[in-house]
Amino acid sequence: MASRSLVVKATSGKDDLERCNQALTVAATAAASGLEVSLWLTGDAAWLALPGGADGIALPHAVPLAELLAKVLGNGPVTVCSQCAARRGISADDLVDGVRIAGAATFVAEIMADGAQAVVY
Repeated sequence: MASRSLVVKATSGKDDLERCNQALTVAATAAASGLEVSLWLTGDAAWLALPGGADGIALPHAVPLAELLAKVLGNGPVTVCSQCAARRGISADDLVDGVRIAGAATFVAEIMADGAQAVVY
């Protein structure tokens, strides 16, 4: 039996903090539980991958985004969508250590892997 993994796609950042926080909370919780997790930052969530990009962002009754992102980074890949990065002028050199830029083919490969479950926020 294949091991289970979770692929979480965050489609918003500061433009919709509640949805963004939900995505990162689910990813960090899954990582903390020992599940293999891959987090994709798309749309305005791409800004979170820059140094300081998640600093100081928090909602009432929620763990700050920087802490959630750090938990995921410590346990699995964090990826910025290549088109989203290009539209925002973000290059691989701009990103926090451990974050990569990749495109749709990589996303499709991850979500189609045996045992993978994808969720999009």
